[in-house]
Amino acid sequence: MMLRVRSRDGLERVTVDNPQHTTVSQLKALIQTQLRIPFQNQNISTNQNLLLAKTHDDISRFTDMANPNTPLSALNLSHGSIVYLAYDGERTVAGPTFHPAGSFGRKMTMDDLIAKQMKVTRQENPHSELVSFDRDCANAFQHYVNDTLAFAVKRGGFMYGTVSEEGKVEVDFIYEPPQQGTEANLVFFRDPDEEKSVEAIAMGLGMRRVGFIFTQTVSQDKKDYTLSNREVLQASEFHAESGLKEWVTAMVKLEVNEDGGADVHFEAFQMSDMCIRLFKEGWFETEIEEGHDPKLSKMKKDVVVGVKDTREVDNDFFLVVVKIFDHQGPLSSSFPIENRNTPVTLKALKNHLDRAKSLPFVKRISDFHLMLLLARFLDVAADIPALAVCVHTESPIPEGYQLLIESMANAS
Repeated sequence: MMLRVRSRDGLERVTVDNPQHTTVSQLKALIQTQLRIPFQNQNISTNQNLLLAKTHDDISRFTDMANPNTPLSALNLSHGSIVYLAYDGERTVAGPTFHPAGSFGRKMTMDDLIAKQMKVTRQENPHSELVSFDRDCANAFQHYVNDTLAFAVKRGGFMYGTVSEEGKVEVDFIYEPPQQGTEANLVFFRDPDEEKSVEAIAMGLGMRRVGFIFTQTVSQDKKDYTLSNREVLQASEFHAESGLKEWVTAMVKLEVNEDGGADVHFEAFQMSDMCIRLFKEGWFETEIEEGHDPKLSKMKKDVVVGVKDTREVDNDFFLVVVKIFDHQGPLSSSFPIENRNTPVTLKALKNHLDRAKSLPFVKRISDFHLMLLLARFLDVAADIPALAVCVHTESPIPEGYQLLIESMANAS
């Protein structure tokens, strides 16, 4: 009879020659001989919860195989049954005595064994219930890539907003870092000082970084993939850096409609838990060679997809679709946006304040991009958070700040 033994090391097999007369004690002796785990270190049970036990007291509650004289036949164990094993101490698996299925006598390294257990499956449900975009900030982003860049080169940004307890993500502004986009690549030249200002504004507004948004180019529309391998790597890097399980990756592209015209199309995903784990543990090949199929991500070691060992995984396995909604958020998005073709100057501040003369002053400055310009001239540790809190609570701007901002605008 063959019994399967499940432990923290995975699933192994033990051969029992005389199952009708074999006792628990004799099974432990076979495990010692065949799996190299000392008899006195073993705790075995037919209950899989044994593997979740953390302490000796927890383990001692599993008593179905505690009596060494109990015959296996009394435990309803038959050919192929699973016995669960918890053991103390470290263990070295001796190559010649351990033959995993399919090894055909080949010695397996621990790396090989780990790879065998690294199964890549689709994740059905996202941690984020939905993502809702502020209409103005989404429009400001897509208008630029459509009207100015014509979707010829890639563009990206970090999305900021809030996450509810139910996992609903609301995006209220998009920060566009210094960057260089080509047809296939997007490189951020991240500026720590500018990002510190962004975080100070977000904190005052009661918001945080919640996702990454990028565009695909017209030339990519002819390709047979949802996200390319480069895009999977970049999205995984930012997701892993965030530490936020509800983190959303949004993609914007141009799609030909039924009338032959072009529509701007938003899609939202989360990178799967398995994808982020593989990225953090360094499984991805990060050097992508010319000619490599963009719809496949290369791994440094074999992973299991379905029943097949492979080093190439279809990128769609890593994507979990997130529903998209829209809303009208608390901020405007009419101020010129940072790090685009035209530098933003104090002249833009004057024009903006003049246009919004009829509004209360707090509403006139309720624009993230305007506050980011102010952060170049005001104290990021004190002034900027104070102004952002006023915007967040719709409280009057203190007169001293109002005079200072207006004098800056008039000096342009």
